Amino acid sequence: QTIRDRLFSKASDDQTKCPCKVTVGVGSVGMACSMSILLKNLATDLTLIDVIEDKLKGEVLDLNHGNLFLSNVHIDGGKDYSLSSGSKIVVITAGARQQVGESRLSLVQRNVNIFKHIVPKIAEHSPDAIIIVVSNPVDLMTYVAWKLSGFPRHRVLGSGTNLDSARFRHIIASRLSVSPSSIHACIVGEHGDSSVPLWSSVSVSGRSLTSIEPKIGQPDGPKGWDTVHKQVVDGAYDVIRLKGYTNWAIGLSCAEMVESILKNKHRIMPVSCFVKGMVGIKDDVCLSLPCVLNASGVNNIVQVNLNKSEKAALNKSATLIAKVQEDLKW
Repeated sequence: QTIRDRLFSKASDDQTKCPCKVTVGVGSVGMACSMSILLKNLATDLTLIDVIEDKLKGEVLDLNHGNLFLSNVHIDGGKDYSLSSGSKIVVITAGARQQVGESRLSLVQRNVNIFKHIVPKIAEHSPDAIIIVVSNPVDLMTYVAWKLSGFPRHRVLGSGTNLDSARFRHIIASRLSVSPSSIHACIVGEHGDSSVPLWSSVSVSGRSLTSIEPKIGQPDGPKGWDTVHKQVVDGAYDVIRLKGYTNWAIGLSCAEMVESILKNKHRIMPVSCFVKGMVGIKDDVCLSLPCVLNASGVNNIVQVNLNKSEKAALNKSATLIAKVQEDLKW
């Protein structure tokens, strides 16, 4: 008998159940997502997948050394996607890193080629999973993942403008000297240069900012507020310029999405999903709108009220994405 056999009396033969398994890619963004998920105690099993074997083994070993300080999560990893089998959520972070000054849209074809390799394997081994795409350009890659997986559209979503909206709320909160949690504000559309700030719905404790300053955020509005959206758009580029990549904020954002799904919290978040037919969008595209996230994935999309300029900007964003999609090589 082994020491384990002498120590324990076996009560069950079931050693295979994974009540809450999450699979994430390895890399700066993937590890930020993983750490955020672990610190929020969201997974009983965490599987890391990557093609760089030494890096992967090192990350798994490092996390397991800290398991005492977690909730005894089973942490494993490897190159074989069969290890992800039975995942409730798969977070895709794979892709080429965005370079200094490079737009997210210029990444698209390189990342499509990567997705053609990995998404079918995810679908094969975890056919009931919910896929969360973080790889940029996230709206295009969410659409690609949906098409390649064959999953119903509510089970494939992207991180979208959830982080953009957090940056938006942070900047507004800093100007008003309140907590970001006290600001209700949202950015929709593309996660990128054509994103749309919904100034018409920004409020603090129920008080709309447009009721105080009708032209807030507009070029002819209150001084300085017209630069807020540019600060949001430039936020990622500023971080990339300073440290080479972004990871912590997107990791925290992703963990919030994972939590709402796994805990069936029905939280509303602006995430990327298939939006044809919503607010006048006629193109087959994935863009961000406020969505209810629960155990089914994207449970509902909020019917947002947009003013004329916001609706025009959102449709322009959709047209831009659709145009890029036409040139994708599948």
